[in-house]
Amino acid sequence: MGALPVLYSFRRCPYAMRARLALAASGEPHEHREVVLRAKPADLLTASPKGTVPVLVLPDGKVIDESLDIMRWALGRNDPAQWLSPAGASLEDMLALVAVNDGDFKRHLDRYKYPNRYPGESAGDEAGFALKHRSAAASWLAQLDMRLDEGWLFGAQACLADMAILPFVRQFAHTDAVWFAAQAWPRLQSWLAGFEASALYTGVMEKHAPWQLATV
Repeated sequence: MGALPVLYSFRRCPYAMRARLALAASGEPHEHREVVLRAKPADLLTASPKGTVPVLVLPDGKVIDESLDIMRWALGRNDPAQWLSPAGASLEDMLALVAVNDGDFKRHLDRYKYPNRYPGESAGDEAGFALKHRSAAASWLAQLDMRLDEGWLFGAQACLADMAILPFVRQFAHTDAVWFAAQAWPRLQSWLAGFEASALYTGVMEKHAPWQLATV
């Protein structure tokens, strides 16, 4: 077998998680390299100087360093579950929903989960700042809950949008699991619980030792 694509990843990063989900769903063989973010390997920084994960380096040297592009590359090679072509949506529809997740929702999620990172915005009230952004994020989650009447975001089957958004909803939910469980979002909670109970999820969340370049 020739050289495999190399994925640089970090287990808890939702962007890296969505890339791993698509690679797993496609069955595309690859080498997994787990990154320690405080000590990023030189090979990662050479491939993608911005130093964020995920990064996929193809055998021909091409570098894909955006999570959605990795998803589309993997599923473009093999998409047995038809994540790219659900019956209820076009690719443009799915990407538009993901764009809201990656924009406004992610902005509020970061400030809810990590209020201490924004001292210039919180005006010394980190708790109130976090709650304000939780409320803003929650309004969008309520909209997602309404979309899930058939089980998934665009109908009765999972698609790219589900798998691109679920890792971020998971991160939100685990910030305060008791509060999340108390919300009137039965579809959203069931959607997330089913995802976390799936073999696909448990497979991509397997722990890997930090990758290090072998020395002779």
